[in-house]
Amino acid sequence: MDQLALLFVLLLGAVISVPVGDRFGLPAPVLMTLLGIVLALLEFVPNVEIPPDLILPLLLPPLLYAAVRRTSWRQFAANLRPILLLAVALVFVTTLCVAAVAHAIVPGLPLAAAVALGALVAPPDPVAATAVAGQLGLPRRLVSILEGEGLFNDVTAIVLYHVAIAAAVSGTFSPWEAGLDLVLSAVVALAVGLALGWGANKLMDLLGDATLQISLTLLVPYASYVLAEELHGSGVLAVLVTALFLAEYATDADDVMTRLAGHTFWDIVDTLVTGVAFGLIGLELHIAVRTASGRWSEMLGWAATVVGVVVAVRLLWLLPATWLTKRMHARRDYDEEIPTSWRETVVMWWSGMRGVASVALALAVPLETDSGAPFPDRDEIVFIAFGVIMATLVLQGLTLPWLVRRLGVRADSEQEKEFEKQLAVRAAKAAKRRLREIESVEDLPEDLAEQMLRRAFEIGVRISPDLGEEERREAHEHRVRRLKRVRRIQGELLSAARHEVLAARSEPGANPEVVDRVLRHLDVRSLR
Repeated sequence: MDQLALLFVLLLGAVISVPVGDRFGLPAPVLMTLLGIVLALLEFVPNVEIPPDLILPLLLPPLLYAAVRRTSWRQFAANLRPILLLAVALVFVTTLCVAAVAHAIVPGLPLAAAVALGALVAPPDPVAATAVAGQLGLPRRLVSILEGEGLFNDVTAIVLYHVAIAAAVSGTFSPWEAGLDLVLSAVVALAVGLALGWGANKLMDLLGDATLQISLTLLVPYASYVLAEELHGSGVLAVLVTALFLAEYATDADDVMTRLAGHTFWDIVDTLVTGVAFGLIGLELHIAVRTASGRWSEMLGWAATVVGVVVAVRLLWLLPATWLTKRMHARRDYDEEIPTSWRETVVMWWSGMRGVASVALALAVPLETDSGAPFPDRDEIVFIAFGVIMATLVLQGLTLPWLVRRLGVRADSEQEKEFEKQLAVRAAKAAKRRLREIESVEDLPEDLAEQMLRRAFEIGVRISPDLGEEERREAHEHRVRRLKRVRRIQGELLSAARHEVLAARSEPGANPEVVDRVLRHLDVRSLR
């Protein structure tokens, strides 16, 4: 098997892992990691050697952009305190604790190298967190906090990692310069993210065509990441800012086709890239195996100790942090946005899985220092990092669904239905207001005005059937049954038309472009 065939196996696995995971209640990213591990153990499967400096730029931008599209800036703002406590403060605390323990148990490990190890295992993976949390039906407040933590903690961890690596390679360290680097990295990323978000928004208006607009959304995350990194900023933060800006300002309510096509496109990208990313995590296991040759018991002991530190620190931090955040939010009446019970806190604790960023940072540890000497204890750092990644991703990922079911942590369906009902009322009222505006400037016949008023009411009822009174609901249900019958018959008519037009494509002298244009018209008609 060559590298290209292996890539196709991973892509196929990414597609198949979704229904398999749904069937058995397991997260698809974890299944892909297990697939990668199995492939890594097969002798005929080649070892994957991807340059470490390409892993993050290739995989993170589309994954981050896809994750941000499912949320909004206002959700981040509402959860700012808990996100900062997890994404910034907890990353610092975890880094320091891991560095202290690793420096103590690994003979000869310099403090700077130990801090680099702590930084690369500190951030939970944003893709794993959002994929797993979204699949398990957790309360929206927990999903929002986990998404925010996963999306922003890489910024802190990567800056800490680069500072520690620079200190280990050069042999010098300045706390003042490290703090300045962190601030400048964030400022540059914010500037790049906002500038590219604004420019992409304007360019989308000029492009007009849905295909070109969606193509631009694929390029923008990469451009934002690369440009920020070139300017010594945080590429991760730049992508987040760009994606949040576009999600907030680049949405045209009437551009239905672009929105539908964009959702489909990014669902496909998210599925395939996530599958490949976590498959690569499993495939890179051969590196850890190679570094541990002859020293298994010793290095497994170190890895297990660091895993225990990472898991314990998260729990010991979450308990007081959750209490403190609840106190702060209680004063601002934001109780619904934070964990409301010890069960939800336990789920948040067990959701701290490491993944793509940790793998890329572990593999990016330099081979040599500036003096030409080997980087101190590089093999030990890589092995411990992979131990943490495998233990948290596989063990926690496989047991998290069971834990959620055992603790009974579920989204409040009644609250979601109530919010859906509120949106339905607002949508119906907006339609009625627009109808009154039209009636004020156009002379509508009475029967047409009455029909349009009924249609405006039905907009809300179709979203939330509970809106209508019992008599109206029955009438609506009758109309819905009749409409379904009409649509079924119309669908069969359109199907016959499509088959006939498609058959003409293979006839002698047929112009395939004209056939495709007519077929696209019929396809759009079928969506109405």
